[in-house]
Amino acid sequence: MKSLSASGKFMPAYEQSRMMKAIRCEPVDTTPVWIMRQAGRYLPEYMSVRNKVTFIELCKTPELAAEVTLTAQQVLGVDAAILFADLLPMLQPMGMDLTYEKGEGPKLHNPLRTSADVDRFQELENVDELGFVFEAVKLIRAGLPEDIPLLGFAGAPFTLASYAIEGSGSKNYIHTKTMMYTDPGKWDAIMSRLSNTIVRYLTRQFQDGCQAVQLFDSWAGCLSPDDYRQYVLPYTKRIISAVSEHGPVINFLTGNPALLPLQKEAGGRVMGIDWRCDLKEARELFGYDVAVQGNLDPVTLFADIPTIREKAKIVMDKAAGHPGHIFNLGHGVMPDMKPENVKAIVNIVHELGASG
Repeated sequence: MKSLSASGKFMPAYEQSRMMKAIRCEPVDTTPVWIMRQAGRYLPEYMSVRNKVTFIELCKTPELAAEVTLTAQQVLGVDAAILFADLLPMLQPMGMDLTYEKGEGPKLHNPLRTSADVDRFQELENVDELGFVFEAVKLIRAGLPEDIPLLGFAGAPFTLASYAIEGSGSKNYIHTKTMMYTDPGKWDAIMSRLSNTIVRYLTRQFQDGCQAVQLFDSWAGCLSPDDYRQYVLPYTKRIISAVSEHGPVINFLTGNPALLPLQKEAGGRVMGIDWRCDLKEARELFGYDVAVQGNLDPVTLFADIPTIREKAKIVMDKAAGHPGHIFNLGHGVMPDMKPENVKAIVNIVHELGASG
């Protein structure tokens, strides 16, 4: 199904969806909502697939990745599907030995520490080795309702570099920050190779069927504003500028409200924020010509339904009915969440958005 745009051209139904309208800061019938990690372990429909394969097999099997993506969108009634994938498999063809350890998460067994390590870490001139992602994108787009957009994503260069240098998750980022501070040549080599690869990766997601993409900088909150400006901003800004030629980018950064002015400087059609920010203040800082996404604390969904409603209303009131608000959690839904609570927040947001 297609409709006429203001210019008289036909456009796909998803371009007139409430999600895409909100991205463009246009009025909507109610606030759109999607949820990070909406296809996850809390859903029995997801687990019925996941129990048959390993996590990495699920990520690398397009038919299964498409199935869990489509099922989550349908079961929850959210206004966008997000590609089921993971941030880190992109690093494998770049030279990283990646495994997922039960109970411990991802492990990179050959972290980037020495000059020789950095030399073997190569940008992808051709992203065909990640073809399982692009095939999943095609399958998902073909299986979605015409009026539901598909979101792609990638890790931001700082978050991916931190994984590659630390070798796993980290509390203090000692190896990453030490390289930043003491070896600018190695740091630039890693960040530049990641940035160039991310641009190609996200561009291909657009070409194969995504309507918008999110850049996850999940770990950037560990940085001071000065460090972010010097060591991260130039790379993130370059990625967003290049990818935005193909479609809207959601710039998602967590963990440090002091970075919001620099997030704005990095760019993006949508600014994704976590619960440690005041949405009203963030919107005033970003300006009303870009959309804002967020920002309910994910732990809220462990509460009872009246409390969830109360907390959601606070977020909605902060948005104050201005066009360009996309409701989301401040980060991903927890693995042991009750599915009915996740379904409830979607219905609550739609109800409050329509009545507001």
